[in-house]
Amino acid sequence: MLKKMGEAVARVARKVNETVESGSDTLDLAECKLVSFPVGIYKVLRNVSDQIHLITLANNELKSLTSKFMTTFSQLRELHLEGNFLHRLPNEVSSLQHLKAIDLSRNQFRDFPEQLTTLPMLETINLEENEIADVPVEKLTTMPALRTINLRFNPLSAEVRVIAPPLIKFDMLMSPEGARALPP
Repeated sequence: MLKKMGEAVARVARKVNETVESGSDTLDLAECKLVSFPVGIYKVLRNVSDQIHLITLANNELKSLTSKFMTTFSQLRELHLEGNFLHRLPNEVSSLQHLKAIDLSRNQFRDFPEQLTTLPMLETINLEENEIADVPVEKLTTMPALRTINLRFNPLSAEVRVIAPPLIKFDMLMSPEGARALPP
């Protein structure tokens, strides 16, 4: 058990060092068994955090992200958080004013993360395979850049299914009522 933990920590450290040393705009910590974003990474990346435009934390075991994460990486263009245990986002997600795409698929959202509707550059929202029934259609219609929102395999209410299509100017992907995702 300790050996596996040590290997996971070494893997994260290696990936963070690669980002710093190469001057990359991408931090890929997918599949690192993270239960939270490691605090030490903020110190290591403090001089380059503004240059990071894409972070992948997919397929970890994250239950939440902190406000510090959002404010530290305020220059993000893409954020991949699919395949975790997230059920909400901190209010500070509104500081991601340059964000164009966010992937929150295969998490545990019951409520639509309405803070996303305040992001002026956001083009793509992926919330596939969550537990969302209600969607703030009116707020979504005011998002200037929104092109696609994926809500497949969510238990969307009949009201959302009927009201949304005539009001929206973007692609809203929905599964047929009652459809379930296939197990992985």
